[in-house]
Amino acid sequence: MLEILKAILFGIVEGITEWLPVSSTGHMIILDEFIKLNCTPEFLEMFLVVIQLGAILAVIILFWNKIFPFQFKDKSKPVIEMNKIMLWFKIVVACIPAGMVVVLGLDEVCEEKFYHAVPVAIALIVFGIAFIIIERRNKGKEAQVNSLEEITFKTALIIGMFQLIAALFPGTSRSGATIVGALLIGVSRTVSSEFTFFLAIPVMLGASLLKMLKFGFAFTGMELTILGVGTVVAFAVSVIVIKFLMDYIKKHDFQVFGWYRIVLGAIVILLGVTGVIAA
Repeated sequence: MLEILKAILFGIVEGITEWLPVSSTGHMIILDEFIKLNCTPEFLEMFLVVIQLGAILAVIILFWNKIFPFQFKDKSKPVIEMNKIMLWFKIVVACIPAGMVVVLGLDEVCEEKFYHAVPVAIALIVFGIAFIIIERRNKGKEAQVNSLEEITFKTALIIGMFQLIAALFPGTSRSGATIVGALLIGVSRTVSSEFTFFLAIPVMLGASLLKMLKFGFAFTGMELTILGVGTVVAFAVSVIVIKFLMDYIKKHDFQVFGWYRIVLGAIVILLGVTGVIAA
């Protein structure tokens, strides 16, 4: 029962931090130090990635009408919406840089070198500062891109380059990096957030599949239960958090998340240098 409660807590943290630009990695490092799952290191590594499937399912359900290109308006053949087909082409283009990192195996190298308290904290702080600077620079300015249709292939590729940074440096936050990149080139907060959500679909599906294949499918009953509970909780929490974020950014900017990242980064460094968590 205790392990299930831990899985619920991990699912809650995943559902919150995956979509808010605050770095799920930074939170997971702290959580893992204080709330240890009674499992093998191999299972934990796989678990922390695969529970993202719940978060992805939330995006698919909430934005189904914006991402599914086939509309069945009657019993005849479906109507194909080309703007949504083009959106998926742009998503693919944006995923190419990070995909190359995975193909070359650089993600595992960087995870081994940088998945520690101090490097993660530095990434948290640097991108926290970036959020504050960019939002202050953009204050009073009109966004140049105000709809998904206005995103060009060039814009998608630039955003993808920021996703590449997140793939190389844990703690950057995938959503944080791509939103910063989008805001920097004039994309509105709403469109930046939505495009970031959609980018996560192929990225997380691919990452989860690779981790599952690496781990294998020989789960114990408890492992399967922990994975299932964590994924379901991540889904439920993600639905709430995504709705909250989309409402929040209609009236507010991302500066509060920048300040939060800086404070969290400072806490992680403090815990690391004092030996509370591994530095």
